[in-house]
Amino acid sequence: MNLKKKLVLSMATAMLGMCLIAGGTYSYFNDSKETDNTFTTGILDLGINKESIIKIDNLVPGDTINENFELTNDGTVDIKEVLLDSDYKIMDKHQNNNEDNLADYIQVEFLHHVNKNKKVIFSKKLSELKKESIPILQQFPAGSAKEKFTVRFEFKDSKRSQNHFQGDSLNLKWRLEAIQRDGKPEFINE
Repeated sequence: MNLKKKLVLSMATAMLGMCLIAGGTYSYFNDSKETDNTFTTGILDLGINKESIIKIDNLVPGDTINENFELTNDGTVDIKEVLLDSDYKIMDKHQNNNEDNLADYIQVEFLHHVNKNKKVIFSKKLSELKKESIPILQQFPAGSAKEKFTVRFEFKDSKRSQNHFQGDSLNLKWRLEAIQRDGKPEFINE
């Protein structure tokens, strides 16, 4: 047998021997358990006690109207903040407003009842609120007590003729948006 064949045969024998040694001495104990894990997302649910906060008929310059409403956190997730978005449409009955905006004459004062006191959140012309998100509530934990608000609307008397607004109407849409709490990097399930 030549040297090359002897070398190949020796290596094959050595490898076979190592496999037998390793395979013959390999044994272990084993145990396993399975767990059933569940991930359930929280529910963000802002409640309000009215479908329409205000409906006014026969409004004249100088009138002031107060309306109350309540918000509740009906979900399982804490609310970081509640934003108010405003939009409106004016129906100019006689088409004679000549670029005069009825919303410039409606003053809106938004009040939050805190510890039997009323805190002014903002006081602005309705026209200034259009397409602006305004925070009206911060930190609203799930399961907490209802939050009470008052909205005061005043049709400002300009001390000049406002006859061109007679018969007009304004449809105000308010959207209250709840924003979830920030995510927790070290979430502890309670």
